[in-house]
Amino acid sequence: METVRSVLIDIKQLLQTLGQTISVWDIVDILIVAFIIYRILTFLRRTNASSVIKGIIVLLILAWLSNQFSMNAITYLLKQILEMGMLVLIVLFQPELRKMFEQVGSSRFNLIFRKRARLENAEAILQSIISAAESMAKNCTGAIIVFEREVGLNDFAVTGTRIDANISSALIQNIFFLNSPLHDGALLIREGRILAAACMLPLSNNINISRDLGMRHRAGVGISERSDALTVIVSEQTGAISVAVDGMLKRDLDFDTFEKLMRNEIMPESKRSKRKRIARAVSI
Repeated sequence: METVRSVLIDIKQLLQTLGQTISVWDIVDILIVAFIIYRILTFLRRTNASSVIKGIIVLLILAWLSNQFSMNAITYLLKQILEMGMLVLIVLFQPELRKMFEQVGSSRFNLIFRKRARLENAEAILQSIISAAESMAKNCTGAIIVFEREVGLNDFAVTGTRIDANISSALIQNIFFLNSPLHDGALLIREGRILAAACMLPLSNNINISRDLGMRHRAGVGISERSDALTVIVSEQTGAISVAVDGMLKRDLDFDTFEKLMRNEIMPESKRSKRKRIARAVSI
């Protein structure tokens, strides 16, 4: 018991000492740094940079081991590499850094600078998009539909034809109809409205993408790598529906899975539950 009491007393004294030396701003500083590190690690985990980070860690371990065992030649080489580490990191992580700065620079900072438009008819919009995609899939009509989210896509919107129209299943199908002058390129949707059509998108350089996929799929993955956009692709050859998000392609989705995925991405659970509560209250 005496040992436990002494340990508790030591802990109490330590906490009192910390309370006297650490200010509120120190805690805020630590929390901000921890949040930044967390966001960077989360960002890197969703990109191809994770494998490069593992390589850097291996390199650091080799440098430490070579120094411990006095392997002068290897130590010298690794030291020269590590001294140029910042430049090497910039070169290695150029695509990831570009994506990160594009997201920071293009983000519309909805909570600070502008109030995002509320989609009162979100359910009708979602149904129109799902209906159009399923109809085009049955007819093997190629299509690529991009949903702008936090990162603005103005640079890609200007490459197409501005429409600024309400979303409807018939309009989407007419745009991607084979003989339509706007069927080539992507359809951009912003805040529940069709922003532009026939837009040019960046192609992904990901070597893991299957070779049997065409330009639409590579463009869909490419825009999801450059932004947080959600992209729906309908294959012209097979009619299969795919969704690209965060640089990942979810292929050959059946209609039920596609609808569930779209609801989860466009109408998060919190919004849907809130909508249900409001509807229930109105009915009562």
